[in-house]
Amino acid sequence: MTSETEGHPLPGSAGTAERLDPALLKLAGIVLVGALAALLDTTIVSVALDRLCQEFAAPVSTVQWVSTAYLLAMALVIPLAGWCVDRFGAKATWLATLALFLAGSVLCGGAWSTGSLIAFRVVQGTGAGMILPLAQIILARAAGSRRFGRAMALVAVPGNLIPIVGPVLGGVVLNELSWRWIFLLNVPVCVLAIVLAWWRLPADSLRGEQALDVLGLALLSPAVLAMIYGLAQGSEKSSLAATGVAVPVAIGLVLLGAFVAHALRTVKTPIIDVRLFRYRSFSASAALMFLSGAALYGPLFLLPLYYQQLRGFDALTTGLALAPQGLGTALALAVVGPLTDRIGARPLVALGALLTAAGTFAYTQLPAHPDDVLLGASLLVRGIGLGVVGIPTMAAAYQELPPAAIPRATSATNVVQRIGASFGTAVVAVILQQQAGEQVISAASAQIQTHAYVRTFWWAVGFAVLVLPLAALLPRKAVRHGR
Repeated sequence: MTSETEGHPLPGSAGTAERLDPALLKLAGIVLVGALAALLDTTIVSVALDRLCQEFAAPVSTVQWVSTAYLLAMALVIPLAGWCVDRFGAKATWLATLALFLAGSVLCGGAWSTGSLIAFRVVQGTGAGMILPLAQIILARAAGSRRFGRAMALVAVPGNLIPIVGPVLGGVVLNELSWRWIFLLNVPVCVLAIVLAWWRLPADSLRGEQALDVLGLALLSPAVLAMIYGLAQGSEKSSLAATGVAVPVAIGLVLLGAFVAHALRTVKTPIIDVRLFRYRSFSASAALMFLSGAALYGPLFLLPLYYQQLRGFDALTTGLALAPQGLGTALALAVVGPLTDRIGARPLVALGALLTAAGTFAYTQLPAHPDDVLLGASLLVRGIGLGVVGIPTMAAAYQELPPAAIPRATSATNVVQRIGASFGTAVVAVILQQQAGEQVISAASAQIQTHAYVRTFWWAVGFAVLVLPLAALLPRKAVRHGR
């Protein structure tokens, strides 16, 4: 069983590249329970910020840090995922990560102020930051190159199904229970994930000789922190050119440049191995993950605001209105994994980009009284497009890499995607604020608000369109050689 996490074929995998054997499916089920908790938390909180403003009598500019602090903590620990797996083993790292996320969830449920809640979200985000990268590492190692597409589809299941149930569940919780249950719902899921992993996740041999790249971590983590902090400040300053935005972003870029120079010279394995970018498919996938993070999380911030502030929907109705997007991605999951293994990533990503742009386009044509059926159908198409982009992009990142590079590749792509998510969220927040100012949150005319959202949704379309030229850099066909 140790071979499942050491890059060797799973039992029964030889000569059976056309199917996923029971051993891999069992492994996927174990790790996806843990991934479910972290991803469910993100979607529930996204529809709860208005309630938290009311509960703590705090402005939006303060309460937004409930989400931003979580994202910052996640970004800071992602680079450690690969090293922790190499040093302590996948099983031990997985259990420790789940335990930390569980502790953070309990603390958040007991928060007594915005300050305490933000601090506890840092604890929670520190655990959550490594959950999805670890799930990718465990499954990618077990699957092998010929099954990467279907393995990545399994990893994407919770991330793409949760948008269906997460906002709806969040609306039910907020309508029927205390806001504290937004976080306490994670407790039973985490306990189940820990029990399953302790009982069934195979132990793996340790490679403890690898030293931690302390200097690289000291450069990279503050770089990511400074850039995401600066982008988050953009929504408060209403301009990406403001001093409070430009200075931390500039500091982050300088530190990032210093890290790249260090990573190219060090004899140690760097915390993020920039040498992986010499592989064309990996470089293209990383750039696509940045844009897909922006294309997903920018509208993920924008759409709930549109329905709650402009349309007057409550949290539950907003969750139901957003469900078609998650449903569309779920439909894509049924076919895109096998198609990635069969025809390669390039044509699928190009198709997905077109569908994502087409599904967002209806929101750039908003009348005063839009057709909800049309908007729901558009979200369904958009969700399909996001699924068709995401899974092949993840699979292509690993396609040319040796198995030993998978943990480091996973860390790199996840950092890039988080930065892209922060960039997309900051851009749409700044554009919306510039177009309508405080009127977005106060009682402005419907016409002014509608035009503000229309112009901001055009940026979301732009993120999707930018995926097209990068898709041409992905492999034309799937890998046909053995593991």
